[in-house]
Amino acid sequence: MAILLHPHPFSLLILLSLFSLLLNPSSCFHLKLLNFSKLQSDTDWSPAGATWYGPANGAGSDGGACGYEDAVEKAPFSAKVSAGGPSLFKSGKGCGACYQVKCTGNEACSGSPVTVTITDECPGCVSESTHFDLSGTAFGAMAKSGQDDQLRNAGVLQIQYRRVECEYPGTSVVFHVDSGSNSNYFASLIEYEDGDGDLARVYLQQALDSDMWVPMQQSWGAVWKLDYGSELRAPFSIKLTALESGNTLVAKNVIPAGWQPGKTYRSVVNFNG
Repeated sequence: MAILLHPHPFSLLILLSLFSLLLNPSSCFHLKLLNFSKLQSDTDWSPAGATWYGPANGAGSDGGACGYEDAVEKAPFSAKVSAGGPSLFKSGKGCGACYQVKCTGNEACSGSPVTVTITDECPGCVSESTHFDLSGTAFGAMAKSGQDDQLRNAGVLQIQYRRVECEYPGTSVVFHVDSGSNSNYFASLIEYEDGDGDLARVYLQQALDSDMWVPMQQSWGAVWKLDYGSELRAPFSIKLTALESGNTLVAKNVIPAGWQPGKTYRSVVNFNG
């Protein structure tokens, strides 16, 4: 004798509801709410070591191995900077990258994250796979209110860190032309890239060469160069490719005709602009 199985009314209701969602994409149910990367954002911290250098309330050193000079003390860096061990500095390719750091292992630690930018190198920082040699200002910023000196007295900390996007609201990418540049050789420090913060590739386009982008080479730190071997024709457009995301940005005609070595030229664009 055959047995007829009747579906449970609750199960049938679920099936009908799912079928309705498929037929009606304008429903108030949004799949983007199920964003697992968002759910993991509070658990993606990794361990690192931290020390500090320079004046207790200073910016470490004036620019250091990235070449930012006294910009490290001013907005938007505002002395919240760090020298990086080899895994962070990446032979200069890590210049400009941003990280959040926090500490909990000392009674003076606040546990609140502080955002810092890599602006210098710490070649001897190899006791851990990842090490931040923070400015005195950045190190003290991890402390509870009024206990920054107490935290700096610890000297060495085990901290947690994670990579974050750089955010420089209202700030565009800036090009500081190297003082050694001439009609055949062009070099520039590039800074304030938001988003990734660091660069994988840089290209230069000369006037009248609208289809030709000439690759530049990393000279040192955040300085990129082009030894063209013949006369370069300004104005120059500069195309930047971010290191992590691969996003590109074009600063059109940012280096004008009649440019001068040692001068600074500000674009009107940025990656998150």
